[in-house]
Amino acid sequence: MEILAYGVQADEKPLIEKAFADLRMSVRCLDVFLDADTAAIAAGHQVISTSVNAQLDAEVLRPLAAGGTRMIAQRSTGFNNIDLDVAGRLGLTVARVSYYSPYSVAEFAWTLAMAVNRRIVRAANRTRDFDFRLDGLMGRDMRGRTAGVIGTGKIGEAFTRIAHGFGMRLLGLDVAPNPVCLELGMEYVDKDELLAAADLVTLHVPLLPATRHLIGARELRAMKDDAILVNSSRGGLIDSDALVGELRKGRFAGVGLDVYEAEAGLFFLDRSMEAVDDDTLARLMTFPNVLVTSHQAYYTVEAVAQIVDTTARNIKDHLEGRRSENVLVPAAPAL
Repeated sequence: MEILAYGVQADEKPLIEKAFADLRMSVRCLDVFLDADTAAIAAGHQVISTSVNAQLDAEVLRPLAAGGTRMIAQRSTGFNNIDLDVAGRLGLTVARVSYYSPYSVAEFAWTLAMAVNRRIVRAANRTRDFDFRLDGLMGRDMRGRTAGVIGTGKIGEAFTRIAHGFGMRLLGLDVAPNPVCLELGMEYVDKDELLAAADLVTLHVPLLPATRHLIGARELRAMKDDAILVNSSRGGLIDSDALVGELRKGRFAGVGLDVYEAEAGLFFLDRSMEAVDDDTLARLMTFPNVLVTSHQAYYTVEAVAQIVDTTARNIKDHLEGRRSENVLVPAAPAL
């Protein structure tokens, strides 16, 4: 039986092929993403694998089920892009990757923070033109400043360890304190206190109805004018239009975004020869203190290898009748 994998990046393909070969399974890799137009390709494939930017709503899930698909194995931890209720009604098993290297995302969040703090992109663009002036490149020491970590799970903990190494004061926000973060000296406070005090705010929470626009107009106004804001989690955590409004006022020392709330159909694709009609994203790109990257925080050899290995095991478990903690929607009879 052949497994169909959608949205496979060139760097990812050999890792996927090896993971499936090790488990003696056949896989066909596609560089196109799963959507309503490409769902028909899956006809006759009992199992498919998707990337995080596939939008698996009823319009996509129904033709998959009608074509014989019975399992969707997503290559990510987040699953806010999947309508699990519809999947369950259609008899589709859905699995995700519950865990992969938290260091990949935490280290990249710090990469964004330091890049905007030390004006790395502006400096690199200048020196390519042999312009070696320092005007406008002054950053700030992180030592002695305050890091506000919203979400102190595995990734937030890894970020906190690095912040502790910088010698920063640590503030945290989560439903329950992380004992490791407490040992590192983190003080848990409410959101308003964290935003008002933090020189660096970083987001490491999942996108749920309760966390959508967790950082909205009110929260942005509560932050310091010279704060740094980093989001390497999910784009919908920040109200992008409100962020543009605050940036237009000249606020924030820097903003690093690896995710964007309307990234589907843009990120992971080459749109350089097309007109992009997303005015909010286009406006974000114009601010010299904003750095936008393409949802690449997870993209290390170690993390991707863990993701594809777990995905292959999820599929093997499904085919052999086992259920793991990675299953979001268990097998059910199709309607």
